[in-house]
Amino acid sequence: MINYNAESVSPAAVRKKAEELYRSGFFCCEAVVSAIRSEFMVDVPEEVISMASGMSVGVGRSGCLCGAVNGGVLVLGMLFGRTEPLGPQDPGVNHLMGLTNELHTWFRDNNGKHSTCCRVLTREFDMSCGEHREQCIKFTGMCAEKAAEILCRELGVINIDMEKGITEAP
Repeated sequence: MINYNAESVSPAAVRKKAEELYRSGFFCCEAVVSAIRSEFMVDVPEEVISMASGMSVGVGRSGCLCGAVNGGVLVLGMLFGRTEPLGPQDPGVNHLMGLTNELHTWFRDNNGKHSTCCRVLTREFDMSCGEHREQCIKFTGMCAEKAAEILCRELGVINIDMEKGITEAP
């Protein structure tokens, strides 16, 4: 298992950081991976962010799964995935698949468009317009925050927001 050093994390702050990273030049998937890596102090090289680059913008502009969801799935796999071929009945990998399903279902049910497909999520936008970018920034923050909430719960990291009753980043 990969080590992390955070004892407490604010998922709302993770959201804000992912949104800032998107605004500063990362795509959705990269921003989620970078924010989680940073805020959870995950002991992996910075180069791990590069594995997310091709999965951004709906898996490399194919329009399939939203890149922000991809980022959330990657960070969950980074911390709960396996490195040994233990077969499909491996309880660890099945637990991970449950977590990724939780993120996927939550995003679909909470983004206002009831979809995780990038083509559906961006259908009404000219891809060069500011509205498209703002929506993607919002979705990036949503996925980063939800992934952080799942990680806090599963890793036993203190969720600062739950303790303080915070629902939005300061």
